Amino acid sequence: MKKKLSVFLALALAVFMTVSAAFVPASAVSYKNDVKLNSKAVLLINMDTGQTVFEKNADKKVYPASTTKIMTYVVVAENISNFKTTKVKIKQEVLNTLLGTGSSVAHVQSHVGQSMTVIDLLYSMMVPSGNDAAVVLADFVGQGSIKKFVDMMNKKAKELGCKNTHFANPDGLHDPKHYTTASDMARITQYALTLPEFSTITNTTTYYVKGESFPLITTNYLIDANRGGNYYYQYAQGIKTGTTDEAGHCLVTMGAADGYSYLGVFMKNKFDPNHDVYGTMIDAKEMFRWALTKLELNQVASSETPICEQKINLAWGKNSVQLVPEKNINAIVPNDFKDSDIVIETDIPESVDAPIKEGDVIGKATVYYKGKAADGKQKLGKVNLVSSESVERSGLLYIFSVVQGIFLSNWFIVVIAVIVVLLIIYIIISSIIRRKNRKRRRNVKKYRNF
Repeated sequence: MKKKLSVFLALALAVFMTVSAAFVPASAVSYKNDVKLNSKAVLLINMDTGQTVFEKNADKKVYPASTTKIMTYVVVAENISNFKTTKVKIKQEVLNTLLGTGSSVAHVQSHVGQSMTVIDLLYSMMVPSGNDAAVVLADFVGQGSIKKFVDMMNKKAKELGCKNTHFANPDGLHDPKHYTTASDMARITQYALTLPEFSTITNTTTYYVKGESFPLITTNYLIDANRGGNYYYQYAQGIKTGTTDEAGHCLVTMGAADGYSYLGVFMKNKFDPNHDVYGTMIDAKEMFRWALTKLELNQVASSETPICEQKINLAWGKNSVQLVPEKNINAIVPNDFKDSDIVIETDIPESVDAPIKEGDVIGKATVYYKGKAADGKQKLGKVNLVSSESVERSGLLYIFSVVQGIFLSNWFIVVIAVIVVLLIIYIIISSIIRRKNRKRRRNVKKYRNF
């Protein structure tokens, strides 16, 4: 059973906002909260602005387990144009690569010797987390080579700007060389959300593969109202779970309500097969509840409100002009924030010369949040500072400035120095010549007296 259309539309809107947010600078803050986290690495991003609102060890390397399949989906989607008509032959030798691994499967084995559509394989991979579907898709896209497909995964990770990610397989089985970070996984997921069918497939709780009478059931209890129990969270949407002994429980999911949407990555929650608790799902519920009730989008800098004054030269009767932000800065902040929690630091020149036109960029301002809900000063955004009005240049003051500049310029001083030196030399030479002339006249006079 799929989620209601309204939920899907909300997810689609979140995807749209994700793409839009990619074109503006995204800030990163980590607001304090009272959630007692089970996960060792956490990242929570507001999808409407691209702003990180909480992080814990987000850049620390962790094992991704089956959240790996998000990247597997990415590579498949970029290499197959039509999921519903493209068919893949199921080969026993490919499925044999999972023998002895204890892999989660989606009953792809029952289709050996036959073909399955890519769309059915994607559902089989993402809903019940079937490793069998993952290796079949990898072999198909890799043209008979799973290793080639893994190379494609690593190449895509680099293209997306992942700094600490390396894949060794398409399914997430443990390998010391198979790792990522919460930050990188969020980056991969944000991209995946722009791809065809990803949002729909990862937000599906029950699916029937063509020709089968038994359903595929999601491993994500957060989105399953029928089987999720206390883990179910009505505002959760998708995306992927993962579990291995080494990785522990992992979860990438979204929460959306009242016009806000958040992407959460929760990695490395302790896995105990004898007394298993899905701490990542508990974390996700609590973090989404906190973010959706305690944070909101607010204007933290207005293009109508002056930030500082700029000293101006060459303007008659005016020695300064007010600077305002080039545009408004909106940011996700605690809903009990005060104006005093916002700190704005400016970077402007000592002075500027007129003429200045209204809207001319003069400097920059960095906006920070500094309140009880945050650790120290945290950057919310950066914006150009522009002149709030036009200021004309005084012709008389300009001429005076030019003349003054000439007299104070280095080359003028050098010329004057040269002239002074030449004058001194002239005086010295003239003095020597006069002395010689006087001496010559005295000698002539003396000679005549004889």
